[in-house]
Amino acid sequence: MIKKILIANRGEIASRIIRTCRKMGIASVAVYSEADKDAPYVSKADEAFLLGGPRVNESYLNATKIFEIAKLANCDAVHPGYGFLSENANFARKCAKEDLIFIGPHPDLIEKMGNKVAARQLMELNGLPVVPGLSRPLVDSKEAVWEAEKIGYPVMLKAAAGGGGIGMQVVNDEVELLKIYEGNQNRALMFFGNGEMFIEKLIEKPRHIEIQVLADTFGHSVYLWERECSIQRRHQKVFEEAPSPFLDNETREAMGNAAVKAIETIGYYNAGTLEFLVDVDKNFYFLEMNTRLQVEHPVTEEITGLDLVEQQIRIAQGEPLAFKQSEIHRDGHSIEVRIYAEDPVTFFPSPGKITELKVPQEEYIRHELAVHDRSVVSHFYDPMIAKLIVKGSSRSQAIQRLVEALDFYKVEGIKTNLPLLRQIAVHEKYKQGETTTDFIETYIKKNGTTI
Repeated sequence: MIKKILIANRGEIASRIIRTCRKMGIASVAVYSEADKDAPYVSKADEAFLLGGPRVNESYLNATKIFEIAKLANCDAVHPGYGFLSENANFARKCAKEDLIFIGPHPDLIEKMGNKVAARQLMELNGLPVVPGLSRPLVDSKEAVWEAEKIGYPVMLKAAAGGGGIGMQVVNDEVELLKIYEGNQNRALMFFGNGEMFIEKLIEKPRHIEIQVLADTFGHSVYLWERECSIQRRHQKVFEEAPSPFLDNETREAMGNAAVKAIETIGYYNAGTLEFLVDVDKNFYFLEMNTRLQVEHPVTEEITGLDLVEQQIRIAQGEPLAFKQSEIHRDGHSIEVRIYAEDPVTFFPSPGKITELKVPQEEYIRHELAVHDRSVVSHFYDPMIAKLIVKGSSRSQAIQRLVEALDFYKVEGIKTNLPLLRQIAVHEKYKQGETTTDFIETYIKKNGTTI
């Protein structure tokens, strides 16, 4: 049984994991950089240790220091959260060598699914439909042009090892492809240490819908319905909700069953998410798999009543899942929005000191806060301030509660994306469920006013 967990992360996800540790009677150990010494999660943990300087390579990516602290604090497990080392197969392997339980899947599966081309090949072999395109890395820009002509423009150029929209770009013709290929390749090499690129057909006006899965080490797997994450900005999710307003029950179950079959075939265990693009005719195509907890996991927790961090811990310590697929029910509708320190017009980060923070308090509202009043939002990390999650008995009630919560929300001292979130929430097309991936580009003007 796990008795003490080191949380190799920061911000709201560290606080989130600490909360579950406390509920389960497990001691929590936080690690922090010099920039995060006053962050809320540091004081919430049972113990906290300084990692190093503010830069990520000095702190949250410093695996050697993390293992030193884990040994010093007598931890028996590590929870990586998301981002940073969460999908680093070498880190997971080193955890085993250090006699630490890594709360996540086997490192070989992290490695396989972390490369988008390899994951695409594996899922295609196991019967999941994939977006038409090339299931291997491109040789060079000339081959990219050749393949794009075969697939038909517009296409999507992607980094094989990519994430967060880095190295990903829509291409409309040969001239544009030749112009951007080398730049995207170099960007992928800089961010991921891997410059391999591949190409897919652009699915126009799709929905971005993901299936949350859980699997234990005894071969029992389930899906926890779906999340719709279609409203995005620069391929970064802005709104997430569960269930999807677009899917019917037949498609929902088909996607869930396909996801479970795929992870069972590859021997996957712990929590994971299979992401799909869904076209206007409800055809779904595998996009990628995330072998970790997702930022948007709270909406799944709200409609299922399950604590996903608790399930991760129980699986990691060798427990079987305590429920069957037929016992997982959906209750109501939940929406999550990500509140960032950023300019609502330019979308550039807006670090600085928060002079006043005022958040709504209602029983149907859940906050995952990365800051507190008077916190400094650092330029060293992702500028997320908080996640605001609401629940209603219906989608319309959840939207109304979201609008009221956003109107109440107050963050002074820095610029935030709250004006953008409010405009999306009240937009008629959003209320009607027209949540395709081009929503912001189509319905929100650059100056922040609705069309």
